[in-house]
Amino acid sequence: MKILIVGSGGREHAIAASVAKSPKAEKIYCAPGNAGIAQLAECVPIGAMEFDRLTEFAKEKEIDLVIVGMDDPLVGGLVDQLEAAGIRAFGPRKNAAILEGSKAFSKELMKKYNIPTAAYEVFDKAEDALEYLHTKAKFPIVLKADGLALGKGVLICSTLEEAEDGVCTIMTDKKFGTAGNKMVIEEFMTGREVSVLSFTDGKTIQIMSSAQDHKRAKDGDQGLNTGGMGNFSPSPFYTKEVDAFCKKYIYQATVDAMSAEGRTFQGVIFFGLMLTPDGPKVLEYNVRFGDPEAQVVLPRMKNDILDVCEACIDGTLDQLKLEFEDNATVCVVLASDGYPLKYDKGLPISGLEAFDGKDDVFCFHAGTRFAEDGKTILTNGGRVLGITAKAPTLKEARAKTYAATEWVNFANKYMRHDIGKAIDEA
Repeated sequence: MKILIVGSGGREHAIAASVAKSPKAEKIYCAPGNAGIAQLAECVPIGAMEFDRLTEFAKEKEIDLVIVGMDDPLVGGLVDQLEAAGIRAFGPRKNAAILEGSKAFSKELMKKYNIPTAAYEVFDKAEDALEYLHTKAKFPIVLKADGLALGKGVLICSTLEEAEDGVCTIMTDKKFGTAGNKMVIEEFMTGREVSVLSFTDGKTIQIMSSAQDHKRAKDGDQGLNTGGMGNFSPSPFYTKEVDAFCKKYIYQATVDAMSAEGRTFQGVIFFGLMLTPDGPKVLEYNVRFGDPEAQVVLPRMKNDILDVCEACIDGTLDQLKLEFEDNATVCVVLASDGYPLKYDKGLPISGLEAFDGKDDVFCFHAGTRFAEDGKTILTNGGRVLGITAKAPTLKEARAKTYAATEWVNFANKYMRHDIGKAIDEA
């Protein structure tokens, strides 16, 4: 098969690494890709939102399967356009990708179909949101931009003053662009956060291994929200009891609700869960592999990823059994100091060759590019690399990952030093 992966981050590198293991993969392309993905695939300079160019390229190269990694093209309808051109694509169509594209939609869906989630209100005017905060809100409280905001459009506010500033940031100043045209205000939930990725063909849903993200920029869960500073899998807090509850009241219920709404969902649903004192509740949905969740979950998957993608498209997922290795992975993101606000790019990275030929330690490129010489690899983003290691236990994987973070260097390298610290409490 000829495969085209759409995207340029650590998630797409993890997908490419999984695809490269498949005996079916004859040729892999990635648009636009990055310097790490270039070791596995032919990178083509087409942006993820250039739908016409992507469609033309897929036709010209007779691509057998397009795997869309990123949220923006899914929400924008890339899968619909590829399918209309007769090209097989993995990922939800536009009318199903709204599950992530609009937080207001997803909250209203959960309310309608009794899927456990936090209490909430939706606002499309800043003054109405402010009035609600002044008259009815309990603090702390959570403000969410309705649309896509690179995982950063969620503000946790401890006081009325912080919440007023948050409304200004999202709705008035439009710091997250049109994502802030509408806003969800929801109750603050307490408990452990767990991420669960799943494959679905619109009828059957199969759960991948659980994971746990670390969103805040600084140690001790301090600092600003980011796209994710590290992850581990499986989560020791995702027990058999939690799994049984979620399978009954959340996972299948979500797939069935989308079908009932005429929005059949085929692809990956990412369930962001909060394990509250009242039981598991949905924090958020994503409609693609998480980043960096993909970097800890996919290396543990035993199945051929192409078999699973095709089963989701063909409606035959019930004929497959998803299997994961009985081990653990930890990913630590090496970021540019200053992320997620202001940081330098274009700095040379050294030590990458240390990962060559290893099957238990991985370096997934998130924000890299080649220098003019076509050889030197430079930083090209806030999150630069995801260092992931596999080991029999989470503690061993964590130690191995942190040791491997020392193998690579760049001038403004920054990371959290407490990824997976919760493992010690499990």
